[in-house]
Amino acid sequence: MARQFWLVKSEPFKYSWDDLVRDGSTYWDGVRNYMARNHLREMKRGDLALYYHSNEGKEVVGVARVTRESYPDPTTDDERWVVVDFEPVKPLATPVGLAQIREDKQLQDIAMLRYNRLSVVPIAPPEFRRILALGKTKVR
Repeated sequence: MARQFWLVKSEPFKYSWDDLVRDGSTYWDGVRNYMARNHLREMKRGDLALYYHSNEGKEVVGVARVTRESYPDPTTDDERWVVVDFEPVKPLATPVGLAQIREDKQLQDIAMLRYNRLSVVPIAPPEFRRILALGKTKVR
C-alpha cells in the first residue's frame, strides 16, 4: 500500500514542533471533530505529516511520521475518539507560511484551505512535495 500524506495542526503554545522534537514522540490527542477523527483512523504506520503551527506562526515547520496507528484516546473515556503516535522526521529548512500556501498556484486545492477548521487533513503527494520544495527540505 502506498504511503499517504497528511497535515496536522497544533497551536505552538499547546504543543509545538520543538516540543515534539524534545519528546521524541507523542500521541495526537484532543481531536473532537468527526472528519478529523476519521482521518486519524485512516493513517498508517510510516505515513508522513506536515506539522503546521496554527493561530501563532501559521506556518508548516516540520515533517512527522506515524509510528502507531489509531487507538483509543487516553485523555477521554469516550470511545468515539482516537489518537495516533508521531515522531519528528525533519524540520523544514524554511517554514512555509499560510500566505505563501494560499498564493501558490500548485496548492489552490489543498485541503487545509478548504477545511481550515480541521486539525487533521489529507494532503495529495504533489502538494506534499510542493510544500517541501517551498520549505527547501528533502525527506525520503
